Amino acid sequence: MKQTLLLITMMLSLSGCALNSIFINYPSQIAPVKAQLNSATPQQAAAIVESNISGADGLLYAQEAGRAAQIAGDFEASKRYFEQASRAYGVFDDKAKLSVSDAGATATSLLLNDNVIPYRGPGYERIMLHQYQALNYLFSGDIEGALVEVRRSNELQSSEQARYRKSSESVQAMDNGTIDAEMNKLGQAAGTTTSSFLNAYSYYTTGVLHEILGEPNDAYIDYRKAAQISPNNPYLQQDLVRLAGQLSMPQYDEFKQRWGDTKRQQQGEGQVIVMLERGFVPEKQSITVPFTINGNWQTASLASYTPTLTQLQPANIKGFGTNLTTAPIANIDALAITALKEDLPAALVRQAARIYAKSELTQSVESNSKRLKNQTDYAAIAMQLFNVVTEQADRRSWLTLPKQAHIARTYVKAGSYSIGLNDAAPNKIEVKNGRTTLIWVIDTGNYTRFYSIII
Repeated sequence: MKQTLLLITMMLSLSGCALNSIFINYPSQIAPVKAQLNSATPQQAAAIVESNISGADGLLYAQEAGRAAQIAGDFEASKRYFEQASRAYGVFDDKAKLSVSDAGATATSLLLNDNVIPYRGPGYERIMLHQYQALNYLFSGDIEGALVEVRRSNELQSSEQARYRKSSESVQAMDNGTIDAEMNKLGQAAGTTTSSFLNAYSYYTTGVLHEILGEPNDAYIDYRKAAQISPNNPYLQQDLVRLAGQLSMPQYDEFKQRWGDTKRQQQGEGQVIVMLERGFVPEKQSITVPFTINGNWQTASLASYTPTLTQLQPANIKGFGTNLTTAPIANIDALAITALKEDLPAALVRQAARIYAKSELTQSVESNSKRLKNQTDYAAIAMQLFNVVTEQADRRSWLTLPKQAHIARTYVKAGSYSIGLNDAAPNKIEVKNGRTTLIWVIDTGNYTRFYSIII
């Protein structure tokens, strides 16, 4: 019995700073952050997770803190947090360096759960990190910094696609109908989204930044990629018509015939571009599959999503004389669901190895205990309880990301406007002749925040 307790203690000590995620599910840890962001004092949200950035899941907490600061309008603080997350990704990229702590965490995961493995976000999170960092630089007045992050985002879209192709072979790790049902459910929940790393919103954001910062050719390329993912967005269609004409592209006549000619900017007008983000991405749920090995109960816990994909509904921006209706461009929750589906084969391999390791350990404890009278049952019970308690699904993901993204674009007379989203309180913005006003609207549910910049 003492050996069993000692072994359990050693395994827990190996998990180090990841202990929170092992026994306290991640959504519960981030709930106070989201609540603060949906209040009148969002400035306090980042501080809730700041102390965790030095831990094993520091990359994830840095992403949360960066996004929290960004929603609150503190772009400089957000930039610093995102820089920490970017450096953490760089450590993961250095395949030649495997630290002792990482090796210990991977080994411990065979006997505890995937939460002890240091968090490395899926591709779509990393892409959005650079997308948001580009906006941080832009709203902080650093155009060159914004362009650097735009190019990093574009490069990642390509590299993540290549990485996925190499690792997309299916793995049959468990013979259990529950697993097949979950795969089907995730596929239905993701709707028409087939790849987590192909994000029309990210392509559109980088396209907008390329265009307003004087790189129309690169903007045209990004708009075309966005339109391939979100082909029915009317603003993307008009962007392609406009830039194809401006750049004398051979596709101009075809685009104009398909989507009509674009409105021209008139003298005394400025351009308005709206990027609207709404809600928060959904939280992962846990499913548990119980079974026995050699007469001992084991459980397999996997992360999943409840199939509640929300249809993207247009929103009205009021205050420009006539309503400006947004058009949906991305379901970020569909990207999260698809990313989980893409990772499920690897998760199943780890799960199969963990179940086998736990079964072997249980049998070893029972075998050793049988040599000692009156201790067999206690050791076996302790080991089985340990197995059940520590088998927790990995529910970690970047939870302060938006659920949906919309866009809109128009030309209006230069001047001051008081605009609002649907029935939200109005905000003042300026439009200047011949210039572009970029309006970033973040709707967290109870509060809607407007950030604008003239370029």
